[in-house]
Amino acid sequence: MTPEVPDDHWEVEALYDTCFAPGREALSSYRLRDGVPPVAGLSHVARDSGGILAGAIRYWPVRIGGAEALLLGPVAVHPTRQGEGLGAALIATSLARAAPLGWQRVMLVGDAPYYSRFGFTLLPDVEMPPPTNPARVLGRALTPDAWTGITGKVCRWV
Repeated sequence: MTPEVPDDHWEVEALYDTCFAPGREALSSYRLRDGVPPVAGLSHVARDSGGILAGAIRYWPVRIGGAEALLLGPVAVHPTRQGEGLGAALIATSLARAAPLGWQRVMLVGDAPYYSRFGFTLLPDVEMPPPTNPARVLGRALTPDAWTGITGKVCRWV
């Protein structure tokens, strides 16, 4: 795995188009990403020995009230490489790099049964823009008690 560089951009976008349903950019999480670059050093790509893109993960800065947080996603693995643990490796590796870069908390919109193995739990007091299902808004503290007292709407980083 290596940090994503600008030359990876369109190849990563093509991977996301392959892995996700048409209209993915209409999701509310994309409104939080519009015009905001991914967090340098946390967005990663995984390539096979021939240089073929196998997976990618991106992180975006967001705000919840006055608090800063990372928004994890999308994370995708090419369909021909799924089931090999590549997604888990992308998540674990990138999360391990977030706290040393000064980040205290990370959130995502996803399936609790999958993401709970990485320490993510429900964020009942954090509100993603609609039409997000509140049961899919999850967070993980990167430093002790990082989510304590954090409530409110998730907003773009501006």
